[in-house]
Amino acid sequence: MSMRARIAGLFNLRRGELAPVLVATLFFFCILTALMILRPARDALGMERGIDSIRWLFIGTAVVTLAVNPVFGWLVSRFKRLHFISATYGFFALSLVAFWALLVFAPGAVGARSGQVFYVWFSVFNLFVTMVFWALLADRFSSEQGKRLFALIAVGGTLGAIFGPWLASQLAEPLGTPVLLLFAAGFLSLGTMLAWVLVRIRRDHAPDDTTASLHVTEESQRIGGSAWAGLRAVFASRYLMSIAGYVLTMTIVATFIYFTRLQMVAAAESDLDARTGLLADIDMWTQVAVLLLQLTLTGHIIRRFGLAFALALLPIANALGFIGLAIFGSFAALILLEALNKAVQRGMTRPAREALFTVISREDKYKAKAFIDTFVYRTGDVVGAQTEGLLGKLGLALGGLVSVVVPLALAWAMLGIWLGRAQQKRTETVANDIRHS
Repeated sequence: MSMRARIAGLFNLRRGELAPVLVATLFFFCILTALMILRPARDALGMERGIDSIRWLFIGTAVVTLAVNPVFGWLVSRFKRLHFISATYGFFALSLVAFWALLVFAPGAVGARSGQVFYVWFSVFNLFVTMVFWALLADRFSSEQGKRLFALIAVGGTLGAIFGPWLASQLAEPLGTPVLLLFAAGFLSLGTMLAWVLVRIRRDHAPDDTTASLHVTEESQRIGGSAWAGLRAVFASRYLMSIAGYVLTMTIVATFIYFTRLQMVAAAESDLDARTGLLADIDMWTQVAVLLLQLTLTGHIIRRFGLAFALALLPIANALGFIGLAIFGSFAALILLEALNKAVQRGMTRPAREALFTVISREDKYKAKAFIDTFVYRTGDVVGAQTEGLLGKLGLALGGLVSVVVPLALAWAMLGIWLGRAQQKRTETVANDIRHS
């Protein structure tokens, strides 16, 4: 048996899937490396004017995200798929170069206000570059392939999320922080090139992949439609509205964890560099936990128990984690909670959630998905941040968060189970339509 056949058998790959999976994995590695090089500095800069200022930055980010959505929708409507993907990544790469030039040639202009601008910009950048990646995958792979392959492809992102902070720690001192922006722009540009390779790799689906024919699209075709079609599609579809509700709830709980982390880091360290280092360490060890889960359990759990189980697992894990944090209240408990949250979210729930988009129209994969993964996501940030701040002012702290998280997690888990079953029904409907056509 050849090495290629052994690799395919080990990771449950079928004929013609090894090359696109490798390219997609490397693509995601580049995207997450670019993000994670910058993330610790983003969080440290955001804390410079106090944690309360970050809550207002979340509102600014949500507003900017809503404003950017019709622009992205317009690109999707007017340009070919690879062209609007390249335009999106190119814009963010050029923005990084502009920030670098500002830091190098006009350092006197860099202050608290510009740090806040970078915080908002990065928060928008973070969502759009990952959204575009997963939208392309939902367009490139079928529903059946998504359930088998998305967890494997996500390993590339986890490796990038580990490599990014490590690279930043190695380069920041000898070369200076500004050069990290150029490295991030370089990885983003490399990711753009890999997107072109992924689309142009010849599709050679397995004979039993009955839904594959729906995903064979001509690159010369434009998607068309309105710039606001994604927003309208979400409110017109129970399925898409449920995905939006799942993402909103997930983000609210994740924001509770985020601000709990900031509160504890602020109490532990007052120096900017020390905070950056501590946040980077938390990120690195969290990603190691994600990688272990992805390599051992994720693919098997999704294949054996289905999307409904994978989507319901994160709410249950978060509820248990918050209860544990409220009981122990230690920094170690916080790290364990964040590692648990991100390990399950990125290692299992994210691939399952992205598989939900494989059974919707091509236009919705980019436009409706963009609205859900950016504006709805950031709306959850705002709601979570303001709720956490209100509970803090009322003196409820962790006990108050637990009283909110537990019932929220129950509704969240039920929604995940419904979505998993609805996706399966849609997949079966598409397969039956193909057989009778």
